[in-house]
Amino acid sequence: MKLSHFTYDLPKELIADRPTPHRDDSRLMVVNRKEGTIEHKMFNEVLDYFDDGDIMVLNNTKVFPARMYGNKEKTGARIEVFLLRELNGESRLWDVLVDPARKIRIGNKLYFGEDDSLVAEVIDNTTSRGRTLRFLYDGSYEEFRAKLAELGETPLPKYIGREPDEEDVDRYQTIFAKHEGAVAAPVAGLHFSKQLMKRMEIKGVDFAELTLHVGLGTFRPVEVEDLSKHKMDSEQFWIYDETARKVNKSIDAKKKVCAVGTTAMRAMESSVSTDGHLNQFDGWTNKFIFPPYEFEVANCMITNFHPPQSTLMMMTAAFGGYDLIMKAYKEAIKEKYRFLSYGDAMLII
Repeated sequence: MKLSHFTYDLPKELIADRPTPHRDDSRLMVVNRKEGTIEHKMFNEVLDYFDDGDIMVLNNTKVFPARMYGNKEKTGARIEVFLLRELNGESRLWDVLVDPARKIRIGNKLYFGEDDSLVAEVIDNTTSRGRTLRFLYDGSYEEFRAKLAELGETPLPKYIGREPDEEDVDRYQTIFAKHEGAVAAPVAGLHFSKQLMKRMEIKGVDFAELTLHVGLGTFRPVEVEDLSKHKMDSEQFWIYDETARKVNKSIDAKKKVCAVGTTAMRAMESSVSTDGHLNQFDGWTNKFIFPPYEFEVANCMITNFHPPQSTLMMMTAAFGGYDLIMKAYKEAIKEKYRFLSYGDAMLII
């Protein structure tokens, strides 16, 4: 498969810039691989497709306020700093993206906050607009992290086209978010409300959690026509013993194992035993899934509608079947589904 196979025209007005009033108010397209059918539902009807003993695998990563704005020493130029990854807590070292990158060189200092209460020095260049910063801060590590949280803002994707506000602090986060470390939300999980999860539990549907800290690798554009030449950035993930045990129990009972989101799917596919069971794991993955691909663990998936030519769309097509997913996207545009992070959902069964 080539990059150009994943092109489609996404009308700007279908890009959701706000979440629905309630989490489970979004629409749900149900794509049945065996029947080749497409149904239109509401997300709170997802319950109808699952039974006692089925399991939902959730990514419990938590988004941190990764976007900050600083001023460059001497010139005072405003610089956007996007925190990617903490390299060393003690030394206050971080990998970041800076914009505009051409203005930022090794040795430059950046000042943050109205009172310049936080200073950072550029100590290295990394790939594609990246820099390594050493933050200069006198307080304890806890105080330093609190300062980052105070100065940072919710890292809404740029295509949303507005400044984040108070609503986004809550809604660009799943209700089961626990472990901080993501620079983007695992958006399929945003549709789950407490009431819906309670109803699922009453029906006997189980939940298991893993953690994959969503990094920019998930969203980095694919720039090669030959997909086999694209390299994903690594993302850190954990699959816990209890999660592996619960998932394997559902596999052995021939129940539904539903990956909630492409990140949960990628984590599971990165830690599979030779007999198709899930292993406990603590490490990193740069796995890139595109058609054709044989999935080992999950047999259904919830996901959003993704940008053209994105690795997320490619994974969805690998799972749902290329022709059926392209048909589903065409149908979603015709039916005016809402696309991308705050948009509607797709269930592939």
